[in-house]
Amino acid sequence: MRKVILPVTGLSQWDAGIDERLRTSACGPTTIRTIFDYHGETDVAIDQLYRSLGTTRIGLFTWRLMRNFRRLSDGRLRAHRIRSVEEVKSELLAGRPLAMKFDRYFTFRWRKKSVFAYHWVPLVGFEETKGDLLLYIHDNGGRNRPSRLQKVSYEANRSILTFIGIRTEKK
Repeated sequence: MRKVILPVTGLSQWDAGIDERLRTSACGPTTIRTIFDYHGETDVAIDQLYRSLGTTRIGLFTWRLMRNFRRLSDGRLRAHRIRSVEEVKSELLAGRPLAMKFDRYFTFRWRKKSVFAYHWVPLVGFEETKGDLLLYIHDNGGRNRPSRLQKVSYEANRSILTFIGIRTEKK
């Protein structure tokens, strides 16, 4: 049984410093900014990320994140799709938080019970338990509260999860 939780400080998509009109759909940019902060890339505002990543009022599409990410990070960081839970665990064990998306809509699982219907969060840890894998996430806050660490079941949400790894590029 392994457990790791990275020392990542969560941010809130509801922060007063974020344009009020963007807050309801700013979870993707907030997630990326949280991971940028962890990697020491703190020079970009969430509002700027919102525009640069191509976020829309309904959220940030994975393909847009992947397309726009390299230009945004000036090549210092690289985003890549993670396709297996073993790779997710390897990234976290190597000290690299991931961007994780819950998505019932575009996976066509509208009625599936899940923690979130459509929401990007920083994935900062995991815990192996008997019969399940618990994922530790920052939830990106609420209207009147900061982001908080939560644990969610991988098994209960696996069919609607997307994982994006973010690595420092070697120069």
